[in-house]
Amino acid sequence: MEETTFDSDLIHAILKLVWTRRALEREKLEGSDALDSEVGAGTSKKNRPTSANANALKLTSELLRLFITEAVQRAATIAEAEGVDKIQATHLERILPQLLLDF
Repeated sequence: MEETTFDSDLIHAILKLVWTRRALEREKLEGSDALDSEVGAGTSKKNRPTSANANALKLTSELLRLFITEAVQRAATIAEAEGVDKIQATHLERILPQLLLDF
C-alpha cells in the first residue's frame, strides 16, 4: 500500500510564497542599507527567480509527510497516556521541542 503524500504543486506554491516574501524583505533591507551608506551603492545582486526541480519537490513532500506523521504519533502517545481520546493542541506543544531537535 502506497503512502499518500502532499501534492507537489501545493508544496511548490508554498515554497514560492515563502521565497517571494523573503525576496521582498531582502529588497527592503537593501534599500534601507543603501540609504545609510554609500559603499552599498551599485553592489546589489541581480534578482533571479528561485525554483525547485521535480525531485526536490517530491523529497520535500515526503519529508513533510514524515514530519507530520511522526508529530501525530508522538502526540497520540501523550494523549493516550493521559487517557484522552483526541489529540489536543497541548499534546502537540509538548512534543514539538523534541520533534524539532530530532528532525
